[in-house]
Formats: sequence, structure tokens, C-alpha cells
Amino acid sequence: MSAAPILLIDAGNSRIKWSLVDDSGASIVGGAFEHERNVAAQSSTNADPVGIDEADAASVDSTLLSVWTALPTPSSAWISNVAGTPVQNRLQRLIDARWPALPRTVVKAQARQCGVTNCYVQPHTLGSDRWCGLIGARAAFPSEHVLIATFGTATTLEALYAEGAFTGGLIAPGWSLMMRSLGSHTAQLPTLDAASARRALDEIPNRFATDTAGALSAGCLLAQASLIERAWHDLQADWQADVRLVLGGGAANEIAGALAVPHTRHDSLVLSGLALIARDTGHRPIPPDDPTDGARECCAGCSPF
Repeated sequence: MSAAPILLIDAGNSRIKWSLVDDSGASIVGGAFEHERNVAAQSSTNADPVGIDEADAASVDSTLLSVWTALPTPSSAWISNVAGTPVQNRLQRLIDARWPALPRTVVKAQARQCGVTNCYVQPHTLGSDRWCGLIGARAAFPSEHVLIATFGTATTLEALYAEGAFTGGLIAPGWSLMMRSLGSHTAQLPTLDAASARRALDEIPNRFATDTAGALSAGCLLAQASLIERAWHDLQADWQADVRLVLGGGAANEIAGALAVPHTRHDSLVLSGLALIARDTGHRPIPPDDPTDGARECCAGCSPF
């Protein structure tokens, strides 16, 4: 008899991804859904917008539960959540509505886990999504130095030695956040979302635009690409070795098109890392750890990157 599947949930700041995987970590079925605040923002204007927002958010949850109803009961749920307490409460309600007795673990970064050593000064302060992504990358690209670039609300980079040492990273505003910030803090620039920025980019024959929307979207895009290229070149020079650049996240397609360096796409590193953590612990829920316990030896080769 095969083992029961595992439910994995990756709650990022932009959206929530989930996957039901078998005992080997292979995906059986999966999907994604929006945060309630994003559903509210997309709602139609109406005399009673609050009512519409609530109805639309409830419809998203109802649709998800209808999908989950057809699924077999998992043995446990493993959650990476960097989107805050309201999102965590929503996830708990959704799981309880379908599998009320399901054991669940909210994963936190550790000093060491699944072959990865965390060189953060306070290991538990590293975001769980970044931690899971490092574990997923270590398994996907064994014996390779890796630079992970993830493009969500924030753009994050993680430098991972082939031996499994996470030596540090970078965090910058994401492509959409850059554009929204400019639109919100300048009098004459529009506020662009990713969809409108993509349309503007389609109208540009080269990187120099002849309208404001195009100039804004292309400028922020090149800022993202330049950050990644500079980090990749600096890391290779620092380590005196080849480094695989791995891209993921919602804006990866656009930024990949602007890059002039070799790269690999992988959009499921967080879920892959969650599956590995679950397997590493025998699918037993992990008890809450002591966040003050940061004692560990720093990994060899830690760099300021």
C-alpha cells in the first residue's frame, strides 16, 4: 500500500501556491490562488464595494475547497508562510474546512537542515520561502554553486555553495513594486501593474521608449536585470568558480528576456524544499522551536554577499 500524500503550501506575498505530493515528493495535483486583499483590489466598482470584496474572496475559497474535496486525505500539511498572521489564519480555516484533524507544520528556517547550512547571524530570521528554496535548489543542482533569483513582491537573491552552505543574499523591491512606488511618489508618472507594464513593453522596439509607460516599465525591468547580472558576475569573481543562475517567480519571464547571462528556470523550489523537509522528518509535524536558539558554527566560506 502506498503512503498517504502530503499537502504543501507556499504562501508568498504575491499569491499562494499549493501542491499535493506523493511520498517521493512528486506532484499529484496543485494550483494557486490569490490573497484576499488581491481579490478585493480586483473587484468591480459598485455602490457596495465592501460586499463585493467579501463575496469575491469567499468565492475564491469556495472554489479551492471544491478542488480539495476531490482529493485523497493527506497525512500532513507543510506550510511556508511569509505573508503574515491573517494569511496563516485563512490557511488554517481552509484546511480545517476540508481536513479538520490534519496535522500541520509551519516551517521556519533552521541553522542546518536537509544538507543546507544557514550562515545568517540569526538563522531563524531568514524567510521560510528563501530557506525552502535553498533546500530545493541544493537537491535540484547537487555539487553546483547556485545563485537563486526570485521575482515576487520583492526580488531576492541567495548564494549557495555546492557543499550546501548558504552564505548570504540580497533583497530589493520587485519589478511591480518598483513601478508602483514611482507611480505613488511622483506627480506625473502613472501607476503601472505588471499587466499594463507588459503591454507597454510590447510597444517598445528597443529598450528606449517613446512614451512614459514604456519608459517606466523598461527602466524598472533593466534595473532588475542589472542587479541580477552584477550579483552573478561578482559572485563568480569572488568564488573563482562557475555559478548556476536559477530564476523563479511571477516576473521571471520578463526579467529573463532582459538578461545577458546564462540562466535556468525553476518555479517550484519552495514547494520542492517543503517536500524535502517533510520527508527528512518522516512527515512528523515539527514542534515549534525556540527562536532564541541561534547557536551554530558559521559555515566555511561565508561571504558578505
